[in-house]
Amino acid sequence: MYFAALLARTEDGWEASDTELDDVETLSDLADLAREASPDEDTVLVLIEQEDAWFGVVRVDGEEDPRIYVSDAAAAARSSYGEILLTDELLGREPGDDGPDLDALDLDGTEDGEPGEDADDADEGGAAAGSAESVPHGPVGDARVLDDLGVSEKELRSLTSDAVTEIAEALGASETLEAVR
Repeated sequence: MYFAALLARTEDGWEASDTELDDVETLSDLADLAREASPDEDTVLVLIEQEDAWFGVVRVDGEEDPRIYVSDAAAAARSSYGEILLTDELLGREPGDDGPDLDALDLDGTEDGEPGEDADDADEGGAAAGSAESVPHGPVGDARVLDDLGVSEKELRSLTSDAVTEIAEALGASETLEAVR
């Protein structure tokens, strides 16, 4: 189960709104959605959480590029919402570097369904492992994304379950967030 919310900083404090990510396909779409939440180009945080698996923070300050932190890239990679956050740049890859090179595959004549000697090895370390290798286990992104808002890098990296609530508490926005949960 997922939870996603927008926290927009205003002169009166934080304003929260839950958000549907069904129409969001790219990080650019997500950044545009965040910018719409704050017409004054204030800081907007997009907080995304999947129950005890991973959480992500996307910070949008006006027209600047979004800053992203994901607590567990490998877990997020198995999520459609996580895939939005895990850009090639965040993962340190060249654009389009998201799968095995088909020219480098060693086709041994078993592609027609004939079991080969290495069939078990392919099941254990085949194409899925090749794409998973490019996504690290653990956190990725800008762990200092909330430093100036009172959540240090060390605190952010130590958050596990219920991270969105803990972030909101640190920002002084827990009641605001709970109103949209």
